[in-house]
Amino acid sequence: MRRKSSCCKYSDAKASSFIENIGMKHKTKYKFDTQLIHEGEEQAQAGRSVIAPIYRSSTYEMDGESIYHEILYGRLNNSPAHKALHQKLARLEAAEDALTFASGMAAITMALLSVLRPGDHIIAQKCVYGGTYGFLLDEAEALGIEVSWADMESPDSWESLIKDNTKMFYLESMSNPLLQVPDFDTVVQFAKKHSLKTMIDNTFASPYCFRPIEHGIDIVVHSATKYINGHTDVIAGCVMGTKASIDQMKKKLSHFGGCLDPQACYLLNRGLKTLSVRMDRQNANALKLAQFLDAHKLVGRVNYPGLPENQFHANASKYFSNGFGGMLSFELESKEVAKKLIAALQIPAEAPSLGGVESLVILPCESSHVGQSKSDLEAMGLKDSLVRVSVGIESIGDLIDDFTQALDRQTS
Repeated sequence: MRRKSSCCKYSDAKASSFIENIGMKHKTKYKFDTQLIHEGEEQAQAGRSVIAPIYRSSTYEMDGESIYHEILYGRLNNSPAHKALHQKLARLEAAEDALTFASGMAAITMALLSVLRPGDHIIAQKCVYGGTYGFLLDEAEALGIEVSWADMESPDSWESLIKDNTKMFYLESMSNPLLQVPDFDTVVQFAKKHSLKTMIDNTFASPYCFRPIEHGIDIVVHSATKYINGHTDVIAGCVMGTKASIDQMKKKLSHFGGCLDPQACYLLNRGLKTLSVRMDRQNANALKLAQFLDAHKLVGRVNYPGLPENQFHANASKYFSNGFGGMLSFELESKEVAKKLIAALQIPAEAPSLGGVESLVILPCESSHVGQSKSDLEAMGLKDSLVRVSVGIESIGDLIDDFTQALDRQTS
């Protein structure tokens, strides 16, 4: 005979009651760093455990649920651990709700398809992550969704892109890999004027540096593989927004099946708890490395919004808090020199991805944007000699010494 137990049964009603009765300590408006550690944890703990366990069960006993996505089932990403993580992610981005996915691209595509239908039109930032660009150019258009590309430095040109069927404006908080920072107020005002949904990829900034919803953006997406996890050992994505918008994405998740594995859910929550301390170091290291590169005779343009002379410094200073992020890029004389520099570096690995505690370096033209034509890259202002650096938490002295010796080799 099956023993009935309430310890692992979390209907929404019971979960709400449980959270209501845990006392006032989690009701207080704690600061960001404290929320990283404690927000949502109580609803995933088992027994008297301090750390929530990994819930490997693929399904859970029914308890009177009447809405499909409230049934506790692994494919719906609603185990106690998933719910705890969603609560934390929503709070960190000042959102009503959040949802995790199996990858950043799963999050982006499900978020887009929860709003857009065949026959709709989307305006997207011209310089975006290569995966997003590829989806919009190939898959979205194959589904009957029109795409127009916006120059974020020319807001006056956006009016010409508006059509009767335009439904969304898509952008990034810092563009990949040129680190362009839009004027978000201008974007939001334009979108509201034309009744458009706004969606932003906030991966590069992370919620530690920028919270778009506080500035009027509707939907926020992340490749949680990057800064949110921060340890280069998880593939995951997440979306934050209103409860109504997240409910629409839950339906898409159910149909497309991009659920987050329980082990990845556990690792993601664990990595997230150190976001503040990691970002403090990465922001500081990136600024110092950018200053060093900016002063070096072999380096051309340095793209880092923390530099006062950078054209996006004013926007970044207006909207960002706690620093300017851990990503930078810079141009060298030629692609050949750039490849030799990367080969000479000892500390950063030549690898795609970003946001981990270790420094990584790549040529975007051979990695994140390899699928785009030369003319498309030139239209974005992305040269084949551009080097992108994800700055880690190593000693900044060691990093600068390493870049110094690698650059010196190019003159010998």
